[in-house]
This record gives sequence, C-alpha cells and structure tokens, in this order.
Amino acid sequence: MGRYFIHLAYNGAAYNGWQTQPGLPTVQLTLEEALSTLLRQKIAVVGCGRTDTGVHASDFYAHFDAEPFDCKHLVFKLNNYLPPDIAIFDIYPVADNAHARFDAVARTYQYHVSDRRLPFHQGQYCRIYYRPDMEKMNEAAQVLMEYEDFTSFAKLHTQVKTNICHLTEAHWDAVGEELVFTIRSNRFLRNMVRSVTGTLLDVGRGKLTISGLRDIVEQKNRCAAGVSMPACGLFLTKVEYPATLKP
Repeated sequence: MGRYFIHLAYNGAAYNGWQTQPGLPTVQLTLEEALSTLLRQKIAVVGCGRTDTGVHASDFYAHFDAEPFDCKHLVFKLNNYLPPDIAIFDIYPVADNAHARFDAVARTYQYHVSDRRLPFHQGQYCRIYYRPDMEKMNEAAQVLMEYEDFTSFAKLHTQVKTNICHLTEAHWDAVGEELVFTIRSNRFLRNMVRSVTGTLLDVGRGKLTISGLRDIVEQKNRCAAGVSMPACGLFLTKVEYPATLKP
C-alpha cells in the first residue's frame, strides 16, 4: 500500500462542491467512484481544500492510498472514464505521511467579474451592472495586506481554530473584458474570498471608503462586510507545496 498525489482540475458548475455530501453530486465522490472502479479497490480521497457549490478549480490536489499501479496508465484511463468537466493532469507517489491539505504552503484564488454580457464565459464569471474604479479597489486590496484577522469575511458558525490568514498577494487586473481579483494566502476561511471580493467591489463603486474598509476588518463582524459574491466567478488557481512533494 502506498500514498499518491493526484493533480486535477474541474468545472464546478454541476457539483455541490468538492466534499462528499449524501445524495448530492460532488467532485470528491465522482473521483472516488472512478478510482475505486478502475483500481478495483476501495479508494478514499483527501482533497487540498473544500471548494463550495459551483466553485471551479484549475489547480487542485488530493491524495489517496492504494496498492501499486501504473500511474501514467491510470491518468489515461481516468480521463476517458470521468465526465468531461473533470481533468486529471498527473498522479505520482509520495511519502506515506504526505498530506494534500496540511502540507500545502499557499493557495491562490481568482474571482472574475465583468460589466459586459460574455456568452462564451457563462458560468465562469459574475456579471455586474456598473464599471468599478479598479485603482480604488487595488488601494483597498493593499489595505487588506496589513491585517491578519479576517473574521469579518468568514462564514458564521464554522468550526475553525483561528481566523488568522497571512496574505501575500491581493490585486485587481483587467484581463480582456473582465476584471480579475487575485488573492494568495497560506490559508483561507470559508466564504472568505467571495465576501472580500464583494466588499472591494463596494469600494470600487463608491459605496465604501478606504477608512470604512478598515472599520469593517477591525470590527471582526461578518455582518459588517459586503455581500458574498456568487460562486460561478471563483476559481482556485494555484496550490503550492514544498519541493519535496513535487514530481
């Protein structure tokens, strides 16, 4: 029996998030069923995080334990067996104590918005009906970098030991007809990126000042922050590990 990392991506539109839920389609359940069928052994998969319903991942890792097999052959078989909204990039052996979630040192998310109707991006961005001031939003994003306690942006009543996150990147960029918010941290709280995005957009449309943003963060009260943006515009785009866990 050995431990393996699996590198994948998925379009989350058809799934109730990553984590298995009774009677609902999830990415974890779909992957476990495929692996169990193809390897002819019961496989349990542990993901690097828990994306919510409708959230996408262009870079995602998980680990599982199994009897030895041909990794390249299994990648080929999975990509023919799984539905087309899940893609497997690689599978490789790791140390028995390697952990897809706890060994990750950083994660990057991106949120996509546009004030235009984009028919070829449906389900992958959030339509807004105003043109926000990106310079102001970037000023506000840099203010967030000064803080570590993000209680104001965390979903209520979740079981976490701390709301401390160490941001290392937060900025908006114009990409084609979209505005894309990129945020990188060692960890994220449940619903944090979507509520941060909504609050920064309030700054961009003039509903919130920079000093008002500081007040929101320092209140440590979720009710003070902006709305949580829809899941469709959110992507997990990068999960980073120590070099020893890369093939």
